[in-house]
Order: sequence, then structure tokens, then C-alpha cells
Amino acid sequence: MKGELTAIIDEAPEGGYWAVCPEVPGANGQGESIDEAKESLKDAIILIMKDRLEDAMRGLPENIIQETIAI
Repeated sequence: MKGELTAIIDEAPEGGYWAVCPEVPGANGQGESIDEAKESLKDAIILIMKDRLEDAMRGLPENIIQETIAI
């Protein structure tokens, strides 16, 4: 498994679809189709993760070691 998250998708009462990701609180998307809702959710997850990384890196020493890991 690498970079896989759960998308919960449902029909929106006003039409279209909404999607949430339980692994990333606050991540949600919407769209006229299921594919649009999933893409919107992906964009939201990326924005949240970038924001969290920026917050975590703020104030750390410049010589800190930063590496990427795969899960």
C-alpha cells in the first residue's frame, strides 16, 4: 500500500456528490459527478497536507534533517 486513503462519497441533496476522507480531518470535496468529487477531495487533501507540513517546519533549525518515507 502506498499513498492510499479512503474516499467516502454520497449523493448531495441539492444534486451532485460530496466526498470526505476520514484519515484527513477537514478534507472534503464536491462535484457534479463522482469523478469530480474525488478530484476535488484529492485537491483538498493536498492543500491540507501542504499546510500541515509548512506549520510543522516553521521555526525548526535550518540544519534539521528532512527525508521522505513511503508507507
